[in-house]
Amino acid sequence: MASSRELASARRRDAAKLTQGFRSAFIFLFVMSGIINILALTGSLYMLQVYDRALTSGSVQTLVALSTLAIGLYLFQGGFDVIRSQVLVRVGARLDEDIAPIAHRVAIDMPRFGFSSAEALERGRDVDTVRAFLGSQGPSALFDLPWIPLYLAFVYFLHPWLGALTLGGAFILTLLTILSEVLTRRLNGTTRQAGIVRNAIADSNARNAEVLKAMGFAHQAVARFDSANREHLELQTQANDLGGTFGAISRVLRMILQSAILGLGAYLTIKGELSAGAIIAASVASARALAPVDLAIANWKGFVAARLAFGRLRDTVVALSQAVEPMKLPAPAKSLKVEKITVAAPGTGQILLSEVGFEMAAGTALGVIGPSGGGKTTLIRALTGIWPTLRGSVRLDGAELSQWPEESLGASIGYLPQEVSLLDATVEENISRLSPRADAFDIVAAAAAAGVHEMIVRLPNGYQTQLGSQGTALSAGQRQRIGLARALYGRPFLVVMDEPNSNLDGEGEAALNAAVEAIKKRGGIAIIVAHRPSALVAVDYVCLIQSGKLIAFGPKSEILVPSAGHGAGAPPAPSSAAPVTPMTGHFNAKHERVSA
Repeated sequence: MASSRELASARRRDAAKLTQGFRSAFIFLFVMSGIINILALTGSLYMLQVYDRALTSGSVQTLVALSTLAIGLYLFQGGFDVIRSQVLVRVGARLDEDIAPIAHRVAIDMPRFGFSSAEALERGRDVDTVRAFLGSQGPSALFDLPWIPLYLAFVYFLHPWLGALTLGGAFILTLLTILSEVLTRRLNGTTRQAGIVRNAIADSNARNAEVLKAMGFAHQAVARFDSANREHLELQTQANDLGGTFGAISRVLRMILQSAILGLGAYLTIKGELSAGAIIAASVASARALAPVDLAIANWKGFVAARLAFGRLRDTVVALSQAVEPMKLPAPAKSLKVEKITVAAPGTGQILLSEVGFEMAAGTALGVIGPSGGGKTTLIRALTGIWPTLRGSVRLDGAELSQWPEESLGASIGYLPQEVSLLDATVEENISRLSPRADAFDIVAAAAAAGVHEMIVRLPNGYQTQLGSQGTALSAGQRQRIGLARALYGRPFLVVMDEPNSNLDGEGEAALNAAVEAIKKRGGIAIIVAHRPSALVAVDYVCLIQSGKLIAFGPKSEILVPSAGHGAGAPPAPSSAAPVTPMTGHFNAKHERVSA
C-alpha cells in the first residue's frame, strides 16, 4: 500500500492536470490583454490630438492623418480582441475534452456510494459551467483588470485631480465587487443544492413514469416537484436580485463618475490648468479604466459559479488519485475467498453485513438464500467490488480486489443485477460490454450460453437492433436474458447473479441452469441469489444470510431438505440452524440441515 505522503503527492499531481498545458495559454492571453489595453488608449489620444492640434490649427490634412491612424489602431485592437476570444473558447473546449471523461467516470461511481443520479450528473454540468464561462465576456474583464493602472496613470498624467477622482471611483467599484462576492457566495451554494434536489425529484419521477401513470398519482408527484422548484426559484431570484442590484449601482456610479470627470475637467479648463481636448481624453480613458470592473460585476455570478465548479472538478480529479497503479495480475482461475467482511451502506453508514466469510474453489456454484433485507444483495455488491468493505477482504486467487486493475478485474467478473438496465446501444454492444474489439464468435457464444441467441436473431435487426433507453422495447424476461449473456461474455471466472430467474419462464430457467453448469465445467465460480428453488438446481453449496449474518453454509444436500409438508417445487424455508463460524478451510465444517 502506498504511504500517505505518496498519496498526497499523487493527488497534487492529478489536481495539476486540470491546468496542465494551459499556463502558456494564460501567459499569452495576459500579454494579449496588455496589447489590447494599450491600443484602447487610441480613443483618448485621438480626442486629445483632434481638439488640441487639428482644431486649433485648422488643418484638414492633420485631421485625416489622425483619423487614418486611429482607424488602423482600432482595427488592430479589434483583431487582437477576436484572437483573445477565440483562444479562450478553445481553452474551454480543451478543458472540456480533458476533464469531461473524468467527470463522467465520477458520475458513474457516485450512485454506488449513496449519491443521487442528479448529484452525479452535476459533475458533467460543472464542466459545462466552466466552458461556458471561458466563452463569455467574464474572462476578458478579469484579464483587463490588471491593466487598470495604465489608464489611471494616463488620466493622472493629464491632471492629478482627475487621476485621484478616477482612482476613487475604481476603489468604490472594487468594494462593490467584494461586497457582491461576500453576499452571494453562500446564497449561490444554497441555490445549487436546491437545484440538485429539484433535479433529483424530476429524475425520480421520470424513472417511475409508468407507475405514476398506472396508479394515478402523477399529480402528487408534480406537486412535490413544484414545491422543490418553487424553493429553487426563490433562492435563484434572490441571487439574481443581488447581482442585478450591484450591477445597476455600478452602472449608475460609472455614469456619475464620467459626468464628474467632465465637470472637473471643465473647471480645470476654466482655471487654465487643462486643455479642452484633455477633458474628452480624460473622460474616455476613465470610462475605459472602470469598464473591466463594471463588466466583472455584471459577470460575477458566472465567475463564482465557474470557480465553484472548477473547485469541484479539482476535487473530482483528486478523488480518483491513486499513488500506485495496481500491477496487472494473471487472470484468476483457482478460488474466491471472503474473509470476515463487514459492509455498510455508503449513503447512511448503516452496517448491513457483518463478519461474513467463506471460500469457494474453481468449478463450484453457491446459492445464497435468506429473507428480504437480510443482506444478500449487499454480499453480492461486496463480492463484485461495487461497495467497499469496512473490514475484511474479498480475494480472487489470494489477491484482494483492490490489487487488480479495474479493467482486468472486470473482465474476470460477470454480474447480473436484480434490476437489469441495458444501455442505449445495440444488442451486440450490450452483450460485449461496449468492447471496441469485440469478437462476433464470443458474442454469439455468450448469447447461446444464456439461451437467448434464437430470440435475438428474431429481432428486427438481430444483434444490431438498437435497444433504446434502458432497453424498454424488450420484455423484462428478454432484458434479463440479455443481461445474463452480458455477464457470461468473455467466459469470466466469477459470475454473480442476483435473482436471475425473477422474470424468466421455464425455458429461461432451463437456460440459466445450463449456464451455471457450463460455468462449473469450464472451471469458473457461480454465485446465485435466489428465492425460487428452481434457480438452485445446479448449485453445489448453499449459504443462509439473515440479519446481515452468515447463519448456515454447506453442501446443498445438507442445508436444503424438502419437508413433507411442502409440495414439489415449493421454496425451501430455512429452519433455525446453528450459527457457523466463518470457514477457515475449504467446506470443512459440519452444518445442521435446514429443513423446508
